[in-house]
Amino acid sequence: MTVPYEQKIRSQTPATKSRAIPRISLHDYEARKSIIQAQIIEAAENSGFFILVNQASPSVSEIEEVFDLTQSFFALPESIKAETSFIRTENAGWESKSQIRPSTGLPDQKESLSLQYHRRHSGLWPSHPALPDEFHPKISEFMVKSHNLGMQILSCFALALGFPEDFFSKAHVVNVDDAQSTLRLLHYHDITGSQFPPSYWRAGAHTDYDCLTMLYQRTGEDGLEICPGREAHTSFGMGDQWTPVKAKTGEIVCNIGDMLMAWSDDRFKSLFHRVRCPSVGENQRSRYSLAYFNQANKNVEIQGPLGKYPAMTAHKYLMDAIKRNYGQLEKMKATQNGTSA
Repeated sequence: MTVPYEQKIRSQTPATKSRAIPRISLHDYEARKSIIQAQIIEAAENSGFFILVNQASPSVSEIEEVFDLTQSFFALPESIKAETSFIRTENAGWESKSQIRPSTGLPDQKESLSLQYHRRHSGLWPSHPALPDEFHPKISEFMVKSHNLGMQILSCFALALGFPEDFFSKAHVVNVDDAQSTLRLLHYHDITGSQFPPSYWRAGAHTDYDCLTMLYQRTGEDGLEICPGREAHTSFGMGDQWTPVKAKTGEIVCNIGDMLMAWSDDRFKSLFHRVRCPSVGENQRSRYSLAYFNQANKNVEIQGPLGKYPAMTAHKYLMDAIKRNYGQLEKMKATQNGTSA
Protein backbone atom coordinates (compact mmCIF):
# COMPACT_ATOMS: atom_id res chain seq x y z
CA MET A 1 0.00 0.00 0.00
CA THR A 2 1.31 3.45 -0.87
CA VAL A 3 1.85 5.67 2.16
CA PRO A 4 0.24 9.13 1.74
CA TYR A 5 2.81 11.87 1.21
CA GLU A 6 1.56 13.81 4.23
CA GLN A 7 2.19 10.74 6.39
CA LYS A 8 5.72 10.48 5.02
CA ILE A 9 6.25 14.08 6.07
CA ARG A 10 5.37 13.20 9.64
CA SER A 11 7.07 9.81 9.89
CA GLN A 12 10.57 10.25 8.35
CA THR A 13 11.51 6.68 9.29
CA PRO A 14 15.09 6.39 10.65
CA ALA A 15 15.58 2.77 9.51
CA THR A 16 18.90 2.19 7.76
CA LYS A 17 20.26 -0.69 5.72
CA SER A 18 23.72 -1.28 4.29
CA ARG A 19 23.49 -1.31 0.52
CA ALA A 20 26.28 -1.35 -2.04
CA ILE A 21 26.63 1.93 -3.95
CA PRO A 22 28.43 1.52 -7.28
CA ARG A 23 31.96 2.93 -7.31
CA ILE A 24 33.15 3.87 -10.79
CA SER A 25 36.80 4.61 -11.53
CA LEU A 26 37.44 7.22 -14.22
CA HIS A 27 41.11 6.27 -14.48
CA ASP A 28 42.31 6.25 -18.10
CA TYR A 29 38.86 7.35 -19.26
CA GLU A 30 39.48 7.40 -23.02
CA ALA A 31 40.93 3.89 -23.09
CA ARG A 32 38.19 2.50 -20.81
CA LYS A 33 35.34 4.64 -22.13
CA SER A 34 32.94 1.84 -23.13
CA ILE A 35 33.40 0.06 -19.78
CA ILE A 36 32.84 3.26 -17.80
CA GLN A 37 29.77 4.16 -19.85
CA ALA A 38 28.22 0.75 -19.21
CA GLN A 39 28.90 1.04 -15.46
CA ILE A 40 27.33 4.52 -15.29
CA ILE A 41 24.18 3.48 -17.16
CA GLU A 42 23.72 0.37 -15.03
CA ALA A 43 24.09 2.47 -11.87
CA ALA A 44 21.59 5.07 -13.13
CA GLU A 45 19.02 2.43 -14.02
CA ASN A 46 19.32 0.37 -10.85
CA SER A 47 20.83 2.54 -8.11
CA GLY A 48 20.23 6.20 -8.94
CA PHE A 49 23.48 6.98 -7.10
CA PHE A 50 27.10 6.19 -7.88
CA ILE A 51 30.51 7.33 -6.63
CA LEU A 52 33.19 8.58 -9.01
CA VAL A 53 36.81 7.95 -8.06
CA ASN A 54 40.21 8.50 -9.72
CA GLN A 55 39.02 11.40 -11.86
CA ALA A 56 41.76 13.48 -13.49
CA SER A 57 39.99 16.76 -12.64
CA PRO A 58 39.14 18.30 -10.27
CA SER A 59 41.99 16.83 -8.24
CA VAL A 60 41.94 16.15 -4.51
CA SER A 61 44.13 19.20 -3.83
CA GLU A 62 41.82 21.43 -5.91
CA ILE A 63 38.78 20.13 -4.02
CA GLU A 64 40.50 20.73 -0.67
CA GLU A 65 41.37 24.27 -1.75
CA VAL A 66 37.72 25.03 -2.53
CA PHE A 67 36.68 23.59 0.83
CA ASP A 68 39.11 26.01 2.51
CA LEU A 69 37.58 28.93 0.59
CA THR A 70 34.09 27.71 1.49
CA GLN A 71 35.02 27.65 5.15
CA SER A 72 36.42 31.18 4.90
CA PHE A 73 33.11 32.47 3.53
CA PHE A 74 30.92 30.81 6.15
CA ALA A 75 33.24 32.04 8.94
CA LEU A 76 32.28 35.64 8.08
CA PRO A 77 29.74 37.49 10.27
CA GLU A 78 26.14 37.03 9.15
CA SER A 79 25.89 40.75 8.40
CA ILE A 80 28.56 40.35 5.71
CA LYS A 81 27.13 37.13 4.29
CA ALA A 82 23.70 38.79 4.12
CA GLU A 83 25.11 41.34 1.68
CA THR A 84 24.65 38.55 -0.88
CA SER A 85 21.20 37.47 0.33
CA PHE A 86 19.43 34.68 -1.51
CA ILE A 87 17.27 35.67 -4.48
CA ARG A 88 14.88 32.78 -5.06
CA THR A 89 13.97 33.72 -8.62
CA GLU A 90 17.66 33.74 -9.52
CA ASN A 91 18.65 30.73 -7.39
CA ALA A 92 21.64 32.76 -6.22
CA GLY A 93 22.99 34.04 -2.92
CA TRP A 94 23.29 33.13 0.75
CA GLU A 95 20.57 31.76 3.02
CA SER A 96 20.54 30.19 6.47
CA LYS A 97 18.02 27.81 8.06
CA SER A 98 15.40 29.05 5.62
CA GLN A 99 14.91 26.09 3.30
CA ILE A 100 11.86 24.19 4.51
CA ARG A 101 11.55 20.73 2.97
CA PRO A 102 8.10 19.41 2.06
CA SER A 103 9.23 16.08 3.59
CA THR A 104 9.63 17.59 7.08
CA GLY A 105 7.84 20.94 7.24
CA LEU A 106 10.88 22.18 9.19
CA PRO A 107 13.93 24.24 8.16
CA ASP A 108 17.12 22.44 7.20
CA GLN A 109 19.86 22.95 9.78
CA LYS A 110 22.32 24.52 7.37
CA GLU A 111 23.41 27.62 5.48
CA SER A 112 24.38 27.78 1.83
CA LEU A 113 25.75 30.00 -0.91
CA SER A 114 24.46 29.37 -4.45
CA LEU A 115 26.63 30.54 -7.35
CA GLN A 116 26.22 30.47 -11.12
CA TYR A 117 29.20 30.81 -13.42
CA HIS A 118 27.72 33.37 -15.82
CA ARG A 119 26.84 35.68 -12.91
CA ARG A 120 30.30 35.88 -11.35
CA HIS A 121 30.64 39.55 -12.42
CA SER A 122 27.02 40.57 -11.85
CA GLY A 123 27.00 41.35 -8.12
CA LEU A 124 25.37 38.01 -7.25
CA TRP A 125 28.66 36.65 -5.88
CA PRO A 126 30.05 37.85 -2.53
CA SER A 127 32.74 40.50 -2.95
CA HIS A 128 33.53 41.68 0.57
CA PRO A 129 37.22 42.59 1.13
CA ALA A 130 37.33 40.11 4.03
CA LEU A 131 37.19 37.25 1.51
CA PRO A 132 40.47 35.80 0.23
CA ASP A 133 41.60 37.32 -3.08
CA GLU A 134 41.54 33.89 -4.70
CA PHE A 135 37.86 33.25 -3.84
CA HIS A 136 36.44 34.32 -7.22
CA PRO A 137 39.12 32.88 -9.55
CA LYS A 138 39.49 29.56 -7.70
CA ILE A 139 35.74 28.99 -7.34
CA SER A 140 35.23 29.89 -11.02
CA GLU A 141 37.97 27.48 -12.07
CA PHE A 142 36.46 24.73 -9.92
CA MET A 143 33.05 25.29 -11.50
CA VAL A 144 34.51 24.93 -15.00
CA LYS A 145 36.25 21.68 -14.05
CA SER A 146 33.09 20.33 -12.40
CA HIS A 147 31.05 21.31 -15.43
CA ASN A 148 33.45 19.60 -17.82
CA LEU A 149 33.35 16.42 -15.76
CA GLY A 150 29.56 16.60 -15.59
CA MET A 151 29.33 16.87 -19.37
CA GLN A 152 31.60 13.84 -19.71
CA ILE A 153 29.24 11.84 -17.51
CA LEU A 154 26.11 13.18 -19.22
CA SER A 155 27.54 12.16 -22.61
CA CYS A 156 27.16 8.55 -21.45
CA PHE A 157 23.45 9.16 -20.88
CA ALA A 158 23.08 10.87 -24.24
CA LEU A 159 24.42 7.84 -26.09
CA ALA A 160 22.29 5.44 -24.05
CA LEU A 161 19.16 7.43 -24.96
CA GLY A 162 20.01 7.48 -28.66
CA PHE A 163 20.99 11.16 -28.70
CA PRO A 164 24.25 12.55 -30.14
CA GLU A 165 27.17 12.32 -27.70
CA ASP A 166 27.29 16.11 -27.24
CA PHE A 167 23.51 16.42 -26.78
CA PHE A 168 23.65 17.37 -23.10
CA SER A 169 26.73 19.55 -23.54
CA LYS A 170 24.74 21.71 -25.95
CA ALA A 171 21.88 21.81 -23.43
CA HIS A 172 24.15 22.94 -20.56
CA VAL A 173 26.04 26.06 -21.67
CA VAL A 174 27.17 27.86 -18.52
CA ASN A 175 28.41 31.20 -19.89
CA VAL A 176 25.11 32.45 -21.35
CA ASP A 177 22.29 34.42 -19.72
CA ASP A 178 19.78 31.55 -19.57
CA ALA A 179 22.21 29.13 -17.87
CA GLN A 180 20.87 27.38 -14.75
CA SER A 181 23.73 25.12 -13.60
CA THR A 182 24.64 26.03 -10.03
CA LEU A 183 27.40 25.39 -7.49
CA ARG A 184 26.11 25.37 -3.92
CA LEU A 185 28.57 25.74 -1.05
CA LEU A 186 27.05 24.14 2.05
CA HIS A 187 27.74 24.47 5.76
CA TYR A 188 25.81 22.35 8.25
CA HIS A 189 26.08 24.13 11.59
CA ASP A 190 28.10 22.87 14.54
CA ILE A 191 25.55 21.35 16.93
CA THR A 192 27.99 19.91 19.49
CA GLY A 193 26.12 18.95 22.66
CA SER A 194 22.68 19.39 21.10
CA GLN A 195 20.12 16.62 20.79
CA PHE A 196 17.60 17.43 18.09
CA PRO A 197 14.25 15.60 17.98
CA PRO A 198 13.90 12.93 15.23
CA SER A 199 11.87 15.34 13.08
CA TYR A 200 14.90 17.62 12.52
CA TRP A 201 17.40 17.01 9.74
CA ARG A 202 20.45 18.80 8.49
CA ALA A 203 18.70 18.36 5.14
CA GLY A 204 15.27 16.74 4.98
CA ALA A 205 14.46 14.00 2.48
CA HIS A 206 14.26 15.34 -1.07
CA THR A 207 15.11 14.69 -4.69
CA ASP A 208 17.09 17.09 -6.87
CA TYR A 209 15.42 18.85 -9.80
CA ASP A 210 18.46 18.91 -12.09
CA CYS A 211 19.92 16.38 -14.53
CA LEU A 212 22.95 15.32 -12.51
CA THR A 213 24.20 16.35 -9.07
CA MET A 214 27.89 15.99 -8.22
CA LEU A 215 28.53 16.13 -4.46
CA TYR A 216 31.95 16.68 -2.94
CA GLN A 217 32.34 15.69 0.73
CA ARG A 218 35.12 15.69 3.31
CA THR A 219 36.42 12.64 5.13
CA GLY A 220 34.84 12.26 8.59
CA GLU A 221 31.88 14.53 7.83
CA ASP A 222 29.23 11.86 7.29
CA GLY A 223 25.44 12.13 7.34
CA LEU A 224 24.26 11.63 3.74
CA GLU A 225 21.71 8.84 3.35
CA ILE A 226 19.90 7.58 0.23
CA CYS A 227 16.68 5.64 -0.34
CA PRO A 228 15.40 3.70 -3.37
CA GLY A 229 11.76 3.22 -4.29
CA ARG A 230 10.85 5.86 -6.87
CA GLU A 231 9.52 4.85 -10.27
CA ALA A 232 8.27 8.13 -11.80
CA HIS A 233 9.77 11.62 -11.69
CA THR A 234 6.37 13.06 -10.69
CA SER A 235 5.90 10.74 -7.69
CA PHE A 236 6.87 11.09 -4.04
CA GLY A 237 7.51 7.36 -3.62
CA MET A 238 10.31 6.24 -1.36
CA GLY A 239 11.10 2.99 0.37
CA ASP A 240 11.59 2.50 4.09
CA GLN A 241 15.31 1.67 4.17
CA TRP A 242 17.98 4.37 4.07
CA THR A 243 21.63 3.70 3.27
CA PRO A 244 24.42 5.86 4.76
CA VAL A 245 27.01 7.13 2.26
CA LYS A 246 30.50 7.41 3.75
CA ALA A 247 32.19 10.75 3.10
CA LYS A 248 35.69 10.76 1.61
CA THR A 249 37.62 13.75 0.30
CA GLY A 250 38.27 13.48 -3.43
CA GLU A 251 35.40 11.13 -4.22
CA ILE A 252 32.34 12.51 -5.98
CA VAL A 253 28.90 11.20 -5.08
CA CYS A 254 26.62 11.51 -8.12
CA ASN A 255 22.87 11.23 -8.23
CA ILE A 256 20.35 11.46 -11.03
CA GLY A 257 17.97 14.43 -10.81
CA ASP A 258 14.28 14.67 -11.70
CA MET A 259 15.06 16.49 -14.96
CA LEU A 260 17.11 13.58 -16.33
CA MET A 261 14.57 11.08 -15.01
CA ALA A 262 11.91 12.86 -17.08
CA TRP A 263 14.27 13.19 -20.08
CA SER A 264 14.86 9.42 -19.96
CA ASP A 265 11.13 8.58 -19.72
CA ASP A 266 11.79 7.44 -16.10
CA ARG A 267 14.54 5.02 -17.15
CA PHE A 268 17.18 6.65 -14.93
CA LYS A 269 16.17 6.96 -11.27
CA SER A 270 16.13 10.17 -9.23
CA LEU A 271 15.97 9.03 -5.62
CA PHE A 272 15.25 10.63 -2.27
CA HIS A 273 18.22 11.48 -0.07
CA ARG A 274 18.78 13.38 3.17
CA VAL A 275 21.46 14.50 5.64
CA ARG A 276 20.78 13.47 9.20
CA CYS A 277 21.56 15.40 12.39
CA PRO A 278 24.24 13.48 14.34
CA SER A 279 23.40 12.57 17.92
CA VAL A 280 25.35 13.41 21.06
CA GLY A 281 28.44 11.20 21.10
CA GLU A 282 28.86 11.39 17.31
CA ASN A 283 30.76 13.98 15.32
CA GLN A 284 28.48 17.01 15.71
CA ARG A 285 30.97 19.56 14.46
CA SER A 286 30.41 21.55 11.29
CA ARG A 287 29.90 19.62 8.07
CA TYR A 288 30.84 21.14 4.72
CA SER A 289 29.97 19.93 1.24
CA LEU A 290 29.99 21.23 -2.34
CA ALA A 291 27.12 20.38 -4.68
CA TYR A 292 27.33 21.07 -8.40
CA PHE A 293 23.90 20.91 -10.07
CA ASN A 294 23.94 20.32 -13.83
CA GLN A 295 20.69 21.97 -14.94
CA ALA A 296 19.78 22.49 -18.59
CA ASN A 297 19.53 26.04 -19.89
CA LYS A 298 16.13 27.68 -19.48
CA ASN A 299 15.03 27.55 -23.11
CA VAL A 300 16.15 23.96 -23.78
CA GLU A 301 13.24 21.63 -24.56
CA ILE A 302 12.96 18.48 -22.46
CA GLN A 303 11.34 15.34 -23.83
CA GLY A 304 12.48 11.74 -23.73
CA PRO A 305 13.00 9.58 -26.82
CA LEU A 306 9.76 7.69 -26.13
CA GLY A 307 7.71 10.85 -25.65
CA LYS A 308 6.27 9.58 -22.36
CA TYR A 309 5.75 13.14 -21.14
CA PRO A 310 4.83 16.35 -23.01
CA ALA A 311 7.75 18.50 -24.12
CA MET A 312 8.52 21.55 -21.99
CA THR A 313 11.38 23.96 -21.46
CA ALA A 314 13.88 23.31 -18.69
CA HIS A 315 12.77 26.52 -16.97
CA LYS A 316 9.12 25.43 -16.94
CA TYR A 317 10.16 21.99 -15.76
CA LEU A 318 11.94 23.46 -12.74
CA MET A 319 9.05 25.79 -11.94
CA ASP A 320 6.55 22.93 -12.18
CA ALA A 321 8.74 20.68 -10.02
CA ILE A 322 8.96 23.36 -7.32
CA LYS A 323 5.21 23.92 -7.44
CA ARG A 324 4.50 20.17 -7.35
CA ASN A 325 6.77 19.60 -4.35
CA TYR A 326 6.24 22.74 -2.31
CA GLY A 327 2.54 22.79 -3.10
CA GLN A 328 2.32 19.69 -0.91
CA LEU A 329 3.89 21.65 1.93
CA GLU A 330 1.43 24.52 1.56
CA LYS A 331 -1.46 22.06 1.46
CA MET A 332 -0.25 20.42 4.65
CA LYS A 333 0.14 23.79 6.40
CA ALA A 334 -3.34 24.83 5.32
CA THR A 335 -4.80 21.58 6.67
CA GLN A 336 -3.01 22.04 9.99
CA ASN A 337 -4.35 25.61 10.21
CA GLY A 338 -7.88 24.50 9.45
CA THR A 339 -8.05 26.27 6.12
CA SER A 340 -8.46 25.00 2.59
CA ALA A 341 -5.49 25.03 0.21
